[in-house]
Amino acid sequence: MRKWYNWLCPGINLKRWMFLFALGVLLVAIGLAFLFNFQFIGRAEEYLFYVVYRVTGGYSHFFAYFVGLLFVVLGALCMFRAMRRIISSVVSALIPDKSRSIMETLFVQNKLTYGPKITVIGGGTGLSTLLRGMKNVTNNCTAVVAVGDNGGSSGRLRKNMGIIPPGDLRNCLIALADSEPMMERLMQYRFQGNSDFAGHSFGNLLIAALAEAEGSMEDGLAVASQLLKVRGRVVPSTLENIELVAEMEDGTFVKGEAQIPMARKKIHRMHTNPEHPKAPKAAIQAITDADVLILGPGSLYTSIIPNLLVDDVKEAVLKSNAIKVYICNTLTEPGETTGYGAYDHVKALIDHMGVQFLDFIIVNSDRITAEDMQRYNQSVSEPVSQDWYELKRLGINVIPASITDKKDYARHDPEKLSNILIQLIYRMRLFGKGFRIFDYYFMKDYLRYHLHQREKDIKRTLRKYRD
Repeated sequence: MRKWYNWLCPGINLKRWMFLFALGVLLVAIGLAFLFNFQFIGRAEEYLFYVVYRVTGGYSHFFAYFVGLLFVVLGALCMFRAMRRIISSVVSALIPDKSRSIMETLFVQNKLTYGPKITVIGGGTGLSTLLRGMKNVTNNCTAVVAVGDNGGSSGRLRKNMGIIPPGDLRNCLIALADSEPMMERLMQYRFQGNSDFAGHSFGNLLIAALAEAEGSMEDGLAVASQLLKVRGRVVPSTLENIELVAEMEDGTFVKGEAQIPMARKKIHRMHTNPEHPKAPKAAIQAITDADVLILGPGSLYTSIIPNLLVDDVKEAVLKSNAIKVYICNTLTEPGETTGYGAYDHVKALIDHMGVQFLDFIIVNSDRITAEDMQRYNQSVSEPVSQDWYELKRLGINVIPASITDKKDYARHDPEKLSNILIQLIYRMRLFGKGFRIFDYYFMKDYLRYHLHQREKDIKRTLRKYRD
C-alpha cells in the first residue's frame, strides 16, 4: 500500500503527464471511431446516402471524417507531448548530468553497453594509458593486471599487510572510472611529511582497506569499482603474493621488479617465486570470453610477461579464439629493452609463450629525432624500430600508425590507440582474421615506411660509392 501511496505524492512530475497521455489515447480512439464507422461499414450504402443527402441538401458525411481526423491529430499531439515529458522526468532523475541531450546520452550508453568484449593484459603506466581510451569505446573492457610490484607505496603495503600490490590496480581503476576529477585527484594523492603515511597513495590505502573489510582483494576491487563508477572490470592476474625473478644472459638472477632494471644486464628469461601461481577465475573468464586480446603497452619484462608466467593465463591466451594484438612500446627502456626493436619485443613474448600466437602488432610510425628525445628528457632511450620484414616472416600483420603523445614521445596517445583498435575490430568483423590491410588509412603508413627505408638505402649506397 505504501508503494501505491507514493504515486499519489505531489512533486514527482509524472501524474499530470500520464493523465495527458490517457486523454490523448481517448481522443485518438474517438477519432478512429468516427473514421472507421463510415469507412468500412456498408460502403455502398454510404455512397447512396451521400447522394440522397446532397440532393436533399442534408448533412454531409465529410464533416464526420473531418471531426475524426481532428480528434486523431489532437490525441496524437497529446500523447507525444506527454510521453516526451514522462521520459524527460525519468531520465533527469536517473541522469542529472545536463551537459548532453537525452538522445545523445541514450545513444552513447547503448553503444558502450553493446561494444566489443576487450581484455587487456599488462600493467604499469602503459596499461592505464590504453584504458583511458578504451572506456570511450566499450563498457565491456577487462584489465588483467600484473601484481609483481615491490617498490614504493605498493611494496610497503605488500610487506606490512601481506596483500598483492595495489598500485597498478589503482591506476587501472582510475583510468576506467567515470567519476569526477576531484575523485581522481584524491585517489592519486600521496601523503607528504615524515609520518607513517608519508609516500603512501590514498588510493592504495583505500583499496587495501576495502580488501580487508570485504575479506578478499577481488571483493575489495568490486566495491572500489562501484565507488568510482568504473566502465569495465579490473582483475589481478594472480592473487598470490609473487616475486619477479629475472634470469640474466650471464647466468645471474635478480629478484624484485624494482631491482631488475637497475641491474643494467640483458634479460634472458623471467620467473616467479613461488613458481606456478594460480589465476583467479575472473581473469580466465575475461580472456575466454574476449573478442579481442590486447597485450601492452608497458614494460615488456616487468608488466606484460609476468602475466604470461601464470600458467592458467598462458593456457587461456593460447586457447582463446580472440584476435590477439600486441601494442609495441615507442621507446626502449634502460635496463630492460636497451637496443630492442619491435621484432625483439615479439621474440621475447614468443619465447615465454613457447609458440607464435599474435595476429597483429601495432608499431609507431612517427619519426622521433634526437632533438625530440632531448627535449622531452628521453635521451637515455631510443626509438623502437618497426622491423617490418622480420615480423612479416613470423606471420604477424604489422600496423604502423601514429600513436605517440606529442607532449611525451615515451607515452602512447589514448585516443589514437582506441581509434586504431576500434577500426581494426570492425574490419575483422567484416573480413575475418585473414584480411589484408590495403585501405588508405593503413596504406599511407606502409608507403611512408618504405619510402623512408628506400631513402636510407640510397644514402647507404652513395656513402659506399663515395668511399
